[in-house]
Amino acid sequence: MIAIAVHGGAGRWDEAERDAAVAGVRGAAAAGWQVLETGGTSLDAVTAAVMVLEDDPLFNAGTGSVLNAEGDAELDAGIMAGDVLTAGGVACIRRVRNPVLVARRVMEATDCVLLAGAEAERFARDQGFADHDPVTERRRARWRAARARQAGERLVPGTVGAVALDRGGRLAAATSTGGRELKRPGRIGDSPVPGAGNYATAQAAVSATGWGEFMLRMATAKAIATRIESGEPPASAAASVLAEMARSFGAPIGVICLDARGAVGIVHGTEGMPHAWRTGDDDDFNARFAA
Repeated sequence: MIAIAVHGGAGRWDEAERDAAVAGVRGAAAAGWQVLETGGTSLDAVTAAVMVLEDDPLFNAGTGSVLNAEGDAELDAGIMAGDVLTAGGVACIRRVRNPVLVARRVMEATDCVLLAGAEAERFARDQGFADHDPVTERRRARWRAARARQAGERLVPGTVGAVALDRGGRLAAATSTGGRELKRPGRIGDSPVPGAGNYATAQAAVSATGWGEFMLRMATAKAIATRIESGEPPASAAASVLAEMARSFGAPIGVICLDARGAVGIVHGTEGMPHAWRTGDDDDFNARFAA
């Protein structure tokens, strides 16, 4: 059994962008599926899927990330291999094209789990990652509008992520984001922190999207993984933890998760969360904006 699930961020999406968002996550899932179908690892599959979304300026990750209060893009990403419990992350990194690749390099080339800020960028350059400006004019225009607006809701498309199961039974998860629009410079969200917005074990893989501060406080991804490890189906595990978060914080989030049998769980309490998935039992990809 092989399986992959991908999300493009829970929150409010501009109606004009919803079809493109669904097409984007379908393409990301297809990139990951191709890796799995040809015998690649779950780690390679989630990397490939998240890179597609980081390179698509529609999504809040990599190129096209939202801007902080000073108009800069500070990026977070995390990746984890469940079979060996290795993890890597970068936080508040600037001027890289694919933060998920830098996070993976942290995992594979250092004895660290998380590098942040200028030192994460220095590490990226030392490892051969080229300078890249992730700020698009679309995001710059939205940043100017958000700063000028005195009231009203902002559109909040959030994090991107992927979970996968390969032919060897190995699970992996990867998550990447530009964070919250107009965030305080230096703010670190849940995505690069193992157990908060991204987590994988031998029995479960989880990627979450939403208000990171709440997921950091509740260790959301770890809580879901623990339920799955105890035998609860992924969809039920995610729904239970999301309901508990809603009771505690009143903040809806979204989650994709997998177990070691290839069962998929996709749950969100937001208006939408573009997502796609495929397992060995499916003839084609499933891709949707909402549930």
